[in-house]
Amino acid sequence: MVDTRELYQRIILDHNRNPRNFRKTGTPTYCAEGNNPLCGDRVSVHLKVDDDVIENARFEARGCAISLASASMMTEMIKGKSEAEARDLFERFQALVTGETVEDEFGLGSLSALSGVKDFPTRIKCATLAWYAMAAALDGPQDNVKTE
Repeated sequence: MVDTRELYQRIILDHNRNPRNFRKTGTPTYCAEGNNPLCGDRVSVHLKVDDDVIENARFEARGCAISLASASMMTEMIKGKSEAEARDLFERFQALVTGETVEDEFGLGSLSALSGVKDFPTRIKCATLAWYAMAAALDGPQDNVKTE
């Protein structure tokens, strides 16, 4: 039987090695950049939104495995969602990685693989960086998003 931690590690490593949606979108509706000065992670999120629905989500990034895996999983999860649903997903994800809720309480699927970062406070910023950039993109033009 496969240990849950081992399965989660495989999911994170797979998204790190083979990130989904790792490129710019042709003509994004919204974009935002995020920076984690503590560890050097950087991410740029590109969203194509039509009639309040996220039709496409892509990213460019350099950083640790947690940061890249989280961005990859995020782009998969928010496609086809309304802006409000994407923001709600971010809130539920943040509750998971900060330990405010238990795994799968909100049906986060593969995002549950990142639940272990709650035990490493500095890694929470790595896991949430792309999410903050996504929320900032939806909020409109602004300066670079930082985790500090």
